[in-house]
This record gives sequence, C-alpha cells and structure tokens, in this order.
Amino acid sequence: MDFGPEFLVSSWGKEFVAGGVGGTAGVLAGHPLDTLRIRQQHSTNGGILRNVVVKEGPCALYRGMLAPLASVSFQTAITFQSYATLSKAFDSNTKAGDPPSYKAVVLGGIGAGALQSLLISPVELVKIRLQLQRKTNEKMNQSGSNRGPLDVARSILRAEGWRGICRGLGITMLRDSPSHGLYFWTYEYMKEQLQPGCRKNGQETFRTMLLSGGLAGVTSWIFCYPLDVLKTRIQAQSHCLQSRYCGIVDCYRQCVTREGYNVLWRGLGTAVARAFIVNGAVFTAYETALRCIHNSKNHAAVQTENGVDVGASNG
Repeated sequence: MDFGPEFLVSSWGKEFVAGGVGGTAGVLAGHPLDTLRIRQQHSTNGGILRNVVVKEGPCALYRGMLAPLASVSFQTAITFQSYATLSKAFDSNTKAGDPPSYKAVVLGGIGAGALQSLLISPVELVKIRLQLQRKTNEKMNQSGSNRGPLDVARSILRAEGWRGICRGLGITMLRDSPSHGLYFWTYEYMKEQLQPGCRKNGQETFRTMLLSGGLAGVTSWIFCYPLDVLKTRIQAQSHCLQSRYCGIVDCYRQCVTREGYNVLWRGLGTAVARAFIVNGAVFTAYETALRCIHNSKNHAAVQTENGVDVGASNG
C-alpha cells in the first residue's frame, strides 16, 4: 500500500496510519503482561510469573509477540478507520468539524469490534498456542516445539484444517462487538470529563489521552473478561488433547463445574494492569500520529500557497 502524500491527505489515510501507529505502541507496551494473563487463565496454579521466568527465561514473556506485532498494527488501523467511518455514518446530522454523538460512538464501536474480530481471531489463536506451547507439549509428552507463528499456523492447518484456524471466531465476535462500543464511549466520555471541550477543539493533553485511553481499556476488559477466559480455553485446546469443549456453553459449564465461578475472573488483575498500559499507549500514539499528519498537511499547504504567491509576484 502506498502511504504517499495523497493517501495521507484523505480521511481514510489519516485514520488508517494513525491506528497502525497506535496498534504497534500497544503491542510493544503490553505483550509481557498478556503472556502472563494467558498463562493464568489456562493454569490452576499460582506463581505464574516466577515459574515462567525461572523455568523458561525472561524472553518467554515475549513469546508469540511476532504474530500480533505483524498483524495488530493492521488490525488496529482497520478498527480505528472502521470506527471513524461508522460513527460518522450513524450520526449523519452532525455538522462538519463536530464530534459524533455518544450514541454514534457506541454504534460505531460495536460495528468496528465485529469487523476486527474477523482479523484478530486467527491471530490470537496462533498467539495463544505459542504462549502455551511448552505446557501443551508436556501434556502430549512431546519435546519438540514450533519455531514461530507461521509454523504454528501450518501445524494447525495440517492437523485441523481451516475449521481449526477459525476456532473461537464466534466467541471472539461476541466478546469484541459490545466491548468495543463501551471502549470508544468510555474514551470519548472520559476525555471530555477530564478536559471539557477537547472533543471539539482536539487539544487533548498527553495526560488526558493516557488516562482516558487507560480507563477505556480497563472498563471494556472488565466487561468482557469472562468471555475472554472462555475464548482462551477454547482456542488453547488441540485436536490431539482428550479434553475438548463442544462450544461456548459447554466450555462455560465444564469450567465452572471443575473450578468454580472464580475461574471466570482468573488473571483479571494482570489483564486490567495490561489494559491500562496498552490502551493508554494506543490512544496517545493514535492521537499524536493524527496531529503529526494534520500538521504536516497544513505545513505542505502553506508551502504550496507561498510557492503560488512567489510565482504570481514573479510573473
């Protein structure tokens, strides 16, 4: 894709590039905590951080990062662009330059969440398999391991076909659609509360971006966390393992029966800490990138006008 001046001038170009920058910042900031969250959701023991660092080394906290780093930038770009487009479409009466209503923000977020589920579900499947690779190999008495995300994806395709790659898509969409509506609403609402008028004038401070983005992430994660636990369990299972879930309801029933209702909130503390850090970084990088693109556009326009004026005076 060409990210030249013409692309950046368009609304699609600005939102897409800024969303990609935000996604990259979020992955770099939060992947170690994401690894701990996945281990906690899939484990019945405590002391996860110590066990991972001692047995597998600190680098294990970054295992599986290549898949989301390679794709989340694109996924976040699509999400933010979809949100911007849909929120405007759901509030067509808004004047040019005015922010969309909170109702349009929620509806745009729900639509963006549904669309991004199609992209993120296979990526999270591969990431979860990588993050739990050592534990799965121990259960299956295997010593070997896949080298990276492409190896994992190939092994899933060989063993389970395309149905295996799409495992967890339904619950991912069920998790992401409503939570993204809440996510974007919380961000817009909180930044207006912290800095009244900033939604319209676009002059949010870094503090406002960080706090609003962090709180948006925390709120949406608490809202959808039980579904995320079930999604991890469903996507972590391999066709080779004896214990298999037959769907979302069956997974819920088995987990609660074996481990109690607390299992649905296992790892929440790690997830909330990660959500605040990651989404503070995402929105700050996103808004900053938008400003940089806007400023460079204005600078180019001024230079063009000056060039035209000079040419006219010389003529």
